[in-house]
Amino acid sequence: MNTTPRRVIALGFFDGVHNGHGALLRRVIRRAAERNASPAAFTFDIHPESLIFGRTTPILTDLPLRRELMAQLYGIHDVIVAHYDHELMRTPWKTFVTDYLISKCGAVHLVVGHDFRFGYRGEGNPQRLESLCRELGIGCDIIQPVVQDGITVSSTYIRTLVAQGETERAQVFLGHPHSLSGTVTHGKKLGRTLGFPTVNLTFPESVLIPAHGVYATRVTVDGSTYNAVTNVGVRPTVDAHGDVTAETFLLDFDGDLYGKTLRLDFYQFLRPEQKFADHETLCHAIRDSAQQARAYFRSADN
Repeated sequence: MNTTPRRVIALGFFDGVHNGHGALLRRVIRRAAERNASPAAFTFDIHPESLIFGRTTPILTDLPLRRELMAQLYGIHDVIVAHYDHELMRTPWKTFVTDYLISKCGAVHLVVGHDFRFGYRGEGNPQRLESLCRELGIGCDIIQPVVQDGITVSSTYIRTLVAQGETERAQVFLGHPHSLSGTVTHGKKLGRTLGFPTVNLTFPESVLIPAHGVYATRVTVDGSTYNAVTNVGVRPTVDAHGDVTAETFLLDFDGDLYGKTLRLDFYQFLRPEQKFADHETLCHAIRDSAQQARAYFRSADN
């Protein structure tokens, strides 16, 4: 007996889960309701370009965060993850559709973006996929580009914005704040002695690091959200080792978050990272940044 659910599946890497991806995922929800099927998304564990070109492609969101955003923003809770390896890279595109998507995953309808390429040497494209689906008797939708401010929404463009610290503009194209997730690690606890207890996140090697500087951010942990100020960089005033971290001061929180997993949402770039002459000057700068962040969120929430 075949227990594979009937699925309507969106295909893509979904880095950032931006507004362009949202157009695919909303179409999946609609088609699934029409066909009495389960809405799903298909993605890879690593960016295909990392294997194809032999170099790490910095990404906006790791897999757990992609899952979280697809569920939270679009109601897609079924995310099919394939391990991208040399075998999958060499799989002919037709075989990938018939043997994997249809036979293994139960696809009855597929949704792809206008520029989606897949299969050996990228020989699969939306037009070929649409023709094959017609032959096989399953549905296929090709989603046209989503354009905002005259610019096609893409992960590549959003990565450029984040790398430059333009988090407010990135939010326009993402449809949500740029986010990072991770587990709180032990720092030097210097912030606590300065009167500003902070939490520290380290960046996975594959994740794009935002421009170094201080940001107005929000932290979500254990179902609660707190306004915060985050320094991305090497903390030149207090740390000689130069490891890049996200050090976050929660504005209205008192507790221990070590070992907990949190989500960090970036809203506004406040100032570049800088080295201060002493700890007193650093404390003044942190207070100023905290006031800026409070003012930003007061304005944004009204």
